[in-house]
Amino acid sequence: MTPDLFAADAPALQDEVLAPGAVVLRGFASARAAALKEDIARIAAAAPFRHLVTPGGFRMSVAMTNCGPLGWVSDRRGYRYDPVDPDSGARWPVLPESFRALARDVAARAGYPGFAPDACLINRYASGARLSMHQDRDENDLRAPIVSVSLGLPAVFLWGGDERADKARRVALHHGDVVVWGGPSRLRFHGVLALKDGDHPFAGACRINLTFRKARA
Repeated sequence: MTPDLFAADAPALQDEVLAPGAVVLRGFASARAAALKEDIARIAAAAPFRHLVTPGGFRMSVAMTNCGPLGWVSDRRGYRYDPVDPDSGARWPVLPESFRALARDVAARAGYPGFAPDACLINRYASGARLSMHQDRDENDLRAPIVSVSLGLPAVFLWGGDERADKARRVALHHGDVVVWGGPSRLRFHGVLALKDGDHPFAGACRINLTFRKARA
């Protein structure tokens, strides 16, 4: 196998348990970054990144696209999963095998064997982009975990509690780190602090986040 050009900057840290059912797998995706980058480019060519609008009319700072049988969308009508890209009227790009294998392998290592996502949100963070505290609860199948892959620039992940007002723990995420949460932690609040300026071989001045979900039971 060809060595990955981006693996060298992954910190040599141990996996970190956040809570029962939740763990950070340090550097797990680093060795697969080159294949992931190629597939992200193909997906974005078919379904370009865009800034969605919240039901309240606010433009999200994070640009995003989707792949898989279902895509997560937001507009004045609300948050939902849809098999069709509203910008093109076409179905979302197929979930690449590199994505499927990574999601399956990392979930199994975290204690969730048999994970088969039907949606992957691809989020692109530029300088200043952030994600406010929220729960992932638009999915019908809450038995499956969330798998979140960090690529490119480092970010600070906010790991909260069962209530929005609970104090959040700050978790530094680097290129190749993967966060998995499910079971008793499936509905924990979480977010991302505003991205700081920087440059990374994988995505230049951006951070790319792949979030795998099982939306339909």
